[in-house]
Amino acid sequence: MATRTRPATRRRSAARCRRCRRWTSSVVDRPSRGRGPLSRLVALAGAVALAAGLVSGCRPAHPPPVAFHAEGQPESLSEWHLFDMADGRLELNERVLPYDLNSALFTDYAHKLRTVWMPEGTSAHYDANEAFDFPVGTIISKTFYYPRIEGEPRDSQAVLRSQGHEGQLPGGQLELDKVRLLETRLLVRRESGWVALPYVWNAEQTEARLMRAGDLVPLTLVDASGSREEAAYQVPDQNQCAGCHVSDLSTREFQPIGPKARHLNRDLAYPGVDGEAVVANQLAQWQRMGYLDGLPEASAVPRVANWQDAAESVDARARAYLDINCSHCHSAAGPGNTSGLWLASDVSEPLRLGRCKLPIAAGHGTGDRRFDIVPGKPDESILTYRMISTDPGVMMPELGRSVTHAEGVELIREWIAAQHGECGNTG
Repeated sequence: MATRTRPATRRRSAARCRRCRRWTSSVVDRPSRGRGPLSRLVALAGAVALAAGLVSGCRPAHPPPVAFHAEGQPESLSEWHLFDMADGRLELNERVLPYDLNSALFTDYAHKLRTVWMPEGTSAHYDANEAFDFPVGTIISKTFYYPRIEGEPRDSQAVLRSQGHEGQLPGGQLELDKVRLLETRLLVRRESGWVALPYVWNAEQTEARLMRAGDLVPLTLVDASGSREEAAYQVPDQNQCAGCHVSDLSTREFQPIGPKARHLNRDLAYPGVDGEAVVANQLAQWQRMGYLDGLPEASAVPRVANWQDAAESVDARARAYLDINCSHCHSAAGPGNTSGLWLASDVSEPLRLGRCKLPIAAGHGTGDRRFDIVPGKPDESILTYRMISTDPGVMMPELGRSVTHAEGVELIREWIAAQHGECGNTG
């Protein structure tokens, strides 16, 4: 059953009314199987309250519908009509659905707003292990941003280094005075396959322009204590996108990485009425929106941990972290298959996970360490050495970061330190 939370900020715009109608109606209008009379009464009361709010508070507003471009490379992000900027907020257009992952890929501490849109009457098909089979016309977006530092000028390179949700509201809304938008990457499913389009936001934060050759954005990351670290944030070019998204060398097909059942199986807050947020499982919400078919019973859907959730075991958190950050390359079919190191969450063979495994193709990336993982000894393990390094010829992952993910490294160190056993002299 959906639950409700009350964020600090209430939505009062016409865009809010549209979104309240869309999200809340889809959350309330669900099958009653497995729900008691009280649950159905609560849902009915919510629908009545929603209708009253819509009658009393909304004014008409009709932004252009989302535009799927079957060919070409539009020069500006606004040509896709995925977002609307109103009342100091970036908001999602009709049927643009926000989503999040249990554990997210690290990108120099950038925050990410993820969305998916599909043409009316189409849906993705569920897959238990791989990326869903999305229909032609699908547009997946990922907007990278940083929280602003209070008191800093708008053109400052200094941004907040955090892992919270500063500046983000339920339903994929961003408060523009609290965030600095850097880029929005689109994955567009055309007849010929997926196309990657990187758009970089201008200094005025009013538009994003297509940057086929990528970009480099100098930043200063400032944490809560005031400690500062320089970062060279990289917007990938279109060829670099393929370096991660072509994760099966046998097919050479470009595929999304994040939208898999195990990463999407989590709750998300959707905007309700009068400042209340409706919390629902997002796979169930995709199904209710008509965006997903073939979804099995909840108990049959895989799930990885949130690597930041201290209530989860260290093993579950570390495996989830390695899965999302590494397994698109380090798998039996991926570009990193020759390493013999396979890091998806369903791999169980200790040697494949790096335990007492001699490196095959690491070169000087070993740091003179003998094994990928030495049980109980993170400081002797190649895995932690490459995660810590920022040398382009050594660091892992190879793309997407210019600084060390200190919290991620600490988690993997803890995971290795908890392992038992000896590797011996020969491995």
